Amino acid sequence: MFSSKEGFKAAFLDKLETMYGKSFKDSTPRDQYNTLGHMIREYISSRWIATNERNRTENHKQMYYLSIEFLLGRLLGSNLMNLGIWKMCEEGLQELGISLNELEENEADAGLGNGGLGRLAACFLDSLASLNLPGHGCGIRYKHGLFDQKIVNGYQVELPEQWLRHGNVWEVRRHDQAVEVSFWGNVETSKIDGKLEFHHRKAEVIMAVPYDIPVVGYDTETVNTLRLWNAEPVPFPPNNQNVLVYKRETEAVSEFLYPDDTHDEGKILRLKQQYFLVSASLQNIVKLHRERNGTLRNLHEKVAIHINDTHPVLAIPELMRILLDEEKLSWEEAWNITVNTVSYTNHTTLSEALEKWPVRIFQPLLPRIYMIVEEINERFCRDLWDKYPYDWKRIEDMAIIAHDLVKMAHLAIAGSHSVNGVAKIHTDILKKREMQLFHEYYPEKFNNKTNGITHRRWLLKANPQLASLITDTIGPGWIRKPTELQALASYKQDAAFREKFHGVKQLRKELLAKRIEEQTGVRVDTNSIFDVQVKRLHAYKRQLLNVLHIMHLYNRLKEDQSFTMHPRTFIFGAKASPGYYYAKKIIKLINEVAEKVNNDPQTRDRLKVVFLENYRVSLAEDIFPAADVSEQISTASKEASGTGNMKFMMNGAVTVGTLDGANIEIQEEAGTDNIFIFGLTAEEVLHYYQSGGYRSSDYYHHDKRIKKVVDQLINGFFPDGGDEFEAIYDSLIVQNDEYFVLRDFAPYVDVQDLVGKTYENRNRWLEMSISNVARSGYFTSDRTISQYAFDIWHINPVFARK
Repeated sequence: MFSSKEGFKAAFLDKLETMYGKSFKDSTPRDQYNTLGHMIREYISSRWIATNERNRTENHKQMYYLSIEFLLGRLLGSNLMNLGIWKMCEEGLQELGISLNELEENEADAGLGNGGLGRLAACFLDSLASLNLPGHGCGIRYKHGLFDQKIVNGYQVELPEQWLRHGNVWEVRRHDQAVEVSFWGNVETSKIDGKLEFHHRKAEVIMAVPYDIPVVGYDTETVNTLRLWNAEPVPFPPNNQNVLVYKRETEAVSEFLYPDDTHDEGKILRLKQQYFLVSASLQNIVKLHRERNGTLRNLHEKVAIHINDTHPVLAIPELMRILLDEEKLSWEEAWNITVNTVSYTNHTTLSEALEKWPVRIFQPLLPRIYMIVEEINERFCRDLWDKYPYDWKRIEDMAIIAHDLVKMAHLAIAGSHSVNGVAKIHTDILKKREMQLFHEYYPEKFNNKTNGITHRRWLLKANPQLASLITDTIGPGWIRKPTELQALASYKQDAAFREKFHGVKQLRKELLAKRIEEQTGVRVDTNSIFDVQVKRLHAYKRQLLNVLHIMHLYNRLKEDQSFTMHPRTFIFGAKASPGYYYAKKIIKLINEVAEKVNNDPQTRDRLKVVFLENYRVSLAEDIFPAADVSEQISTASKEASGTGNMKFMMNGAVTVGTLDGANIEIQEEAGTDNIFIFGLTAEEVLHYYQSGGYRSSDYYHHDKRIKKVVDQLINGFFPDGGDEFEAIYDSLIVQNDEYFVLRDFAPYVDVQDLVGKTYENRNRWLEMSISNVARSGYFTSDRTISQYAFDIWHINPVFARK
């Protein structure tokens, strides 16, 4: 089908007419996209089948990555690239009068994630397949994902994400492999042959139907699987339930990512989602293993199950349930298998992100699982007592169930053989502070795996112009071995290379500027500094610090006629969780500042602010290659790692950041001369939290720049402001500025001033930019996944037989 360009064209036309019963000249772009997508999936199928057959017959150890999010982005372009047929398809379509790039616009971004957690999972799947490792994803097929973000009068408005409106050409429904998942009801016990047995009665049963998406490796025969579970009603509702109510409640389980959990109804739905994911996945994993091995006693030798943050932690008691209730193993043997099968990644130091479920919700919803968690807790606390007799405080602090809460992070640590952080500083904070008691008890479990990104998506695909320049300069070896990007460092003082590099950056800025104007109506200067902060909206990520600095620049331009600055365009993209009132106020503030700055004839030629709505992977692919400055300004100690910082670095943006997360390792790789660091260190922040020695009012009263911008939040500076930003003002002054925005304001102003001056030295800036690209090879997910595979999962590459 794809042996030649002419063969491809003929197959494409034939497939289109067969699928739609119409001639090519009558077809729509969506018809053409669907045709190409189905052709590619069929082309993949033989490799997909062969990969599954190798895994089955050769019985290699498999890894299953359980994640509540998989932020895949569009798959057409990446699949064509990984298969090595992009150029042929592009040229063939072009001869038919079709632009492949325009055809890609018909593909919706899969609504399966929110931010870094989900995008990391997607990068990991790409690397697993590209490294020929037998690793697969397990997630939920959300009908509406998170939400589509619209900005109306500066406010975030959430609309249902309709990514499945036109279907999904990449998925295959496997109804024959559906499983049942049970909630509510009660547990009855009985003794059979002197052994206690447990039976879940009067349960609400829902069907988990798998949809499989092929994960194509780059230039390899390996095609792994992302299995997404869809919640559907069983044919006959249990317990004489009302059919319509049962159907609605069932389908809600896979309808939205992260339902609002500020009330009990939302909490129950989120917990349902988490158990739905792990129960369906574990039942499927166990079934496959039993078919291959005839027993579960060697499960930990043939299967690795990885839980991505605390959302899938119920995999631990669910696996115990299967081993105890179905396989009839003893507790000791079941626990040994479970611990040696499961591994856990922690992604946060924020206490609110370490999930805790009220027993009053957990116990009735998951009665058998709660019994198992109770038993795990009892045995764990007994072991703690043996090691720390009479140390009631320590045992209370480490207990899995305490104060009527089930603590999921504690369950994850106790029930897994590996606990890893995602950057060196993050892991150190976990070991020395946040999880110090657990590290003292389980020192062998804790390890670090610094995050990475797939350079194939974020450089080769997202920035083909830069990728081509790199290949023309140092050869194509970097695509397979990204550390070979280091060879670029020797060209940073080559004038001809610098000019070509600059030309690529300018082209990408022009492309983004065109998109900005089409989307917002704002025309930006491509010779200005493109200063970008795109990430999930959260107070600790400090978009507020960024926007207060913009207000300060505006004030200077208005008040000081002698003040000069290189023109700068500040670009934001972020979604705030629907129930996160404070974060939504910050979005409104950014848009109010944009309205004021962009329409002021005195400032608009030197200062522009843009908020790009509905930030997502396909938009990110246009933003990262165009950025000059990467804003990574989280409160030190709060950002576990970050991966946006790596994507910016790989595309030649220079980081402005705190010594937080992977910024520290970016500084180590790129060198202190090629990054702009400012602000408190993690140690200083943690000391402030412990000592209580920080008073934001001191900074407010002693720095007139701070007082001015903070007062402008409430003094009528924004014409329609009223009390709009009173909550932000209160957070900074009344509530003592939890994330040290005012403490870091002056250092941030200073470092941004240095950024502007450095940018005006064009050669110096280009040298910094090139140095960042050259040292970005370390931050690929290929490196990260190789470390996971060797150190934690103990899986090996599986190659196609010759």
